[in-house]
Order: sequence, then structure tokens, then C-alpha cells
Amino acid sequence: MNGTDNNLHQRSTPQTTTTIFKTNTISFNNLINLKKNNNNNTKTPTSTYPSLTDASVLRWTKTDVFGVLKYHPVPCFFAVSLLFFMGVEYTLQMIPSSAQPFDIGFVATGYLHRVLVACPTLNTVLSGLNTVFVGMQTAYIIGTLVIEGRPRATVAALFMFTCRGILGYSTQLPLPEGFLGSGADFPVGNVSFFLFYSGHVAGSVIASLDMRRMHRWELAFIFDTLNLLQVVRLLTTRGHYTIDLAIGVGAGMLFDSLAGKYMKNAMRRGSIEEIIHH
Repeated sequence: MNGTDNNLHQRSTPQTTTTIFKTNTISFNNLINLKKNNNNNTKTPTSTYPSLTDASVLRWTKTDVFGVLKYHPVPCFFAVSLLFFMGVEYTLQMIPSSAQPFDIGFVATGYLHRVLVACPTLNTVLSGLNTVFVGMQTAYIIGTLVIEGRPRATVAALFMFTCRGILGYSTQLPLPEGFLGSGADFPVGNVSFFLFYSGHVAGSVIASLDMRRMHRWELAFIFDTLNLLQVVRLLTTRGHYTIDLAIGVGAGMLFDSLAGKYMKNAMRRGSIEEIIHH
């Protein structure tokens, strides 16, 4: 346990110390003090079934409330955002089933879309460059296994594309109106492809995370920059919805983490070489 974990049951001033119900969860009062305390004493929970009379809310004070606002502004921002989007969701007029989905990314890239419509050659050039970038990330991910003997990025990519295939087939989204295909794009010719979620983006994230683990900071920065440009192009050509790209980022992080857990468990059973060759 680190220093922060050991602070969960401490108060910074003795006169405000109270007994919070004994559970394995972080109480409201203790949450305030995650930044305040640095001592290493800890209490071992003795019960996982709190009673209503022990509710943490009954012990909240003004100091507690302002402490949360002061030391934990990010969760407070998310709480306000939750209330805001609840209001938006319950008052939003739904898109008719006969209409194309609304996508804020398409709105933001409207001008660029019109430029590519007017200049098909530019669209082909950008598609070709994007395909080169896909080849770069593919080569890197496979290279970590074949050349460096590090399977994690490859395992993450296998997990990611398998899940993408399952989800993409399970809910097949309509091709966005105004889609600008190109024979130079990947998949080549745009015969058919899954929209949800973006394998282009997820693969880039997996490669970038591996680069950071290996302290290849400059290469990771280049990949992140190219990935951002890729996102703009995919929105401009209507090759993906915004949600496909956003989930692509999350999917890259998720499957990299899952691959890491898999590798950790696998290493308990043998060396990396044994894992690769057996």
C-alpha cells in the first residue's frame, strides 16, 4: 500500500476525528484528507455491513464539503457535468429514425469536408498518407514481438480487433451521409468495414503506449500527433462517427491494460521466450 492508501482513515485535526462506518469503501470524510495526511497509520476494517445509523452523510460538516471542493475539484466538476447532461438528455429532441445521426465532429469539420468534396485528388493523397501511418503502427506492433520479443502490444492488438469485430457486427451502424471513400484508404477500396469502434485510432494508441513504456518519447509524440491528424481526416471524410474515434482511444488504453495483466499472469508460468515458443 502506498502513502495515500494508508491515509484513508486519518483526520488532520484531532478535534474533528470521528468514527466512520467500518467498510472497505472510502468514506466522504476520509476522501477529503487524501491530500492532507502523510502519516502511515491505518485501521483494518472489521465489518462490511454498515448500518444506516453509521451513514457517513450524518457526519458531514461545512469543513468537509469545502474540503472536497478544495482538494478534489475534478470529481466536483464531473458531478456538475452529470447534472448538466442529465438535463440535456431529458430535454433533448431525439433524432428521427429516418434521419442521419447527428455528429458534432461532422459539424466541426464541415468546411474541411467541402474542401475534400471539391478536390478528390487531395482526398486520395490524404487517404494514402493515412494508410502509410496504419502500416507504420502495424509494423511497430508486430516488430515488438518479432524483433524485440515483447508480446504485450501484439496481444493488446489481437484483443482489441477481436472485440471490435464482435461489437461492429453486433450493432451495424449506417454509413455516414457524405462519406468520401478512396481506393488509397485502408481497408483498401473501402469495400466494407465496421464503424464502431475505430481500429485506426485504437491501434495507434496501443503503439504509443508501448513507446512510452520503452521511453521512446519522441516517437510516441510523433504517433500521437499523427493519430490526432488521423482523427480529423476520418471525421472530415465521414469515415467514422465521433463516438467511434473516442471509444477507439479508450479501447486502446483498455486492451493495453488487459494485455499487461495477461502478460503478468503468463510470466508466472514461464519466461517470455517460453510463452512465445510454446
